[in-house]
Amino acid sequence: MQNSKQQVLIIGSGVGGLSTGIILQKLGYQVTIAEKNRDPGGLMRSYLRDGISCETGVHYLGSLADGEVLDTFFSYLGVKGSIPVTRMGKEGVVDRYLFQNGHDKSTWHFDLPEGIDAFTQRLLQTFPDEADCIQTVATHISKTADQLHNLDLLFATDNDFSLLDHTEPYGELLDSLGCSPKLRGVLGMASSWIGVPLADCPAYFHNMALASYLSSSWRLTGTGSEMANAFVQSFEKLGGRLLTNAETNSISVENRVVKGVELASGEQIRADTVIAAVHPQVVLRMLPDGAVKPSYGNRIRNLKNTHSVFSVHASLDATYHPPLDHNIFSIDTTAAGDIEDLRFYQVRESEREGRSLLSILTSGHDELWQPWTETKSGRRGTDYCTCKKQHAKLLLAEAATVLGELRGLQVLDVATPLSYRDWLNSPRGSAYGVLRSANQTLATAMLNRTAVKGLYLAGQNVLAPGVIGTIMGSFSTVKLILGQEAFLQQVVL
Repeated sequence: MQNSKQQVLIIGSGVGGLSTGIILQKLGYQVTIAEKNRDPGGLMRSYLRDGISCETGVHYLGSLADGEVLDTFFSYLGVKGSIPVTRMGKEGVVDRYLFQNGHDKSTWHFDLPEGIDAFTQRLLQTFPDEADCIQTVATHISKTADQLHNLDLLFATDNDFSLLDHTEPYGELLDSLGCSPKLRGVLGMASSWIGVPLADCPAYFHNMALASYLSSSWRLTGTGSEMANAFVQSFEKLGGRLLTNAETNSISVENRVVKGVELASGEQIRADTVIAAVHPQVVLRMLPDGAVKPSYGNRIRNLKNTHSVFSVHASLDATYHPPLDHNIFSIDTTAAGDIEDLRFYQVRESEREGRSLLSILTSGHDELWQPWTETKSGRRGTDYCTCKKQHAKLLLAEAATVLGELRGLQVLDVATPLSYRDWLNSPRGSAYGVLRSANQTLATAMLNRTAVKGLYLAGQNVLAPGVIGTIMGSFSTVKLILGQEAFLQQVVL
């Protein structure tokens, strides 16, 4: 067990920063988290519009059933039971995929069930001539699910990826199996969840994402803010200190050894260890000149990121639009079955009686917001607001073709990639941070280890996106700090 005087400063209070802080507090470190925003929680936190909570990043969760990986993590972090959730798929559908082929304008749908066996059977029913391909991919998904829930990635005695079977792009694997365009579209959805094109998505990331939601899928019955508060309360109960409205201006480094941070207020906080739970490119800008070698700086600067996000939240008359137990994806595909774009729809109960909350998420279309990228929030003018409204109007018109006439429609909020960029401190509003592509495998390896002694990274960028991937990355960073032997002895999940 570490000495309680060992001072750690964590930059950012999203799920990565808070989970890392909780783990280290449990291990005897003294942790301070510095959050630039007024409220902690990052993408966990929701915000109110007209008395209705709008979610920013947590729209559903995977693998929360007893003994599954996220249940294990939540138990260790002290938040199990404090985050109200309900299981999805009670009517046999977790996600409904509505496919539109841009080549011939044909449409069809596929309903994703809960359970790997149920998923396999539905694939076989839908694509009876592709049994060999389906059985092969199902075997890989099942093996990945076992590794995921058994925490093999964390407790392996070699590097973090030693137990992963496939590093080639998932698209190449499907090509080798002779997968049809329609089956390719269904299987390619998991890659889209994590923001990586199918042709460039490592098979192990694809299988982890799909296995996590097939194992069990859950939706918050409360708000994202309640989830964020559960993490904050667990952290503070352990003696951790949380600073809000405390933006980090720079990281102090002497002779390539970290010494602490300086806040935008001018306050300096000394720390033996600094963990930045923000994007590595943002961290690089916080470092003084000469703190890292040019080769490391170029590696980080040249990292490619996942796409940005545009979102619309609106309330609807619940009489005509009751909450749906499943999510809906409207998907544009090529003739070859590759996904070009998609829209995510969720209709859930709101805090206001008689009103349902409709959330729409889609890719950010960065080109639309280019004129305002250098302008601060609140100063982007009427043209920016008009552009937001017009794009939201198009998305709502399409939603009506999926959900029927949107009765009692009231738009609550519209967020562009610039909104996400400013809130999350993520380059260009990247939704999932660093692109975990096959082409960047070497560049993204061991991102939690930096070129500065005592400086580490956490958050969704170090291992994998999503709540599971981010928390697993937190444990991975702690493992790096402690050393493998101490980690295996002290961290019991």
